[in-house]
Amino acid sequence: MFDTLRKSITEIINDNGGNATKKMRDICTLLRDSVTYYDWVGFYFKNGDRRELKLGPYAGEPTDHTIIPFGKGICGQVAVSNENFVVPDVSAQDNYIACSLTVKSEIVVPLFKNGENIGQIDIDSNTPDPFTQEDERFLEWVNQKVAEIL
Repeated sequence: MFDTLRKSITEIINDNGGNATKKMRDICTLLRDSVTYYDWVGFYFKNGDRRELKLGPYAGEPTDHTIIPFGKGICGQVAVSNENFVVPDVSAQDNYIACSLTVKSEIVVPLFKNGENIGQIDIDSNTPDPFTQEDERFLEWVNQKVAEIL
């Protein structure tokens, strides 16, 4: 599955029609539609000089969490730690921001450009504990490809 997705994402990245925002939205939609347990897929980016993240392109239900302070929730923690964060059970996390009552697990992978953490890909799942190391490696690769167009 991930090999097929890598080919599709490479095609999206290399497509000369469309800007970075459209390409990221297309990637989010592709991932949400292709991976059964990816129920919400989006990018958050550092909001200028502020110590906060701002919601970028995404696919899934609308969210009220368009701004997330550094350190708050899973995304805010990744903005500070610069490390992947896999949450098998969101109800077991003290510092979790609930986007939907149906969300059971989450994975957040930082996006680096020139060695700097500029954002992240965030995936919510309505399935308990679905994320593997294969998901992590794949999402790291996705972020490397996205960094090329930013």
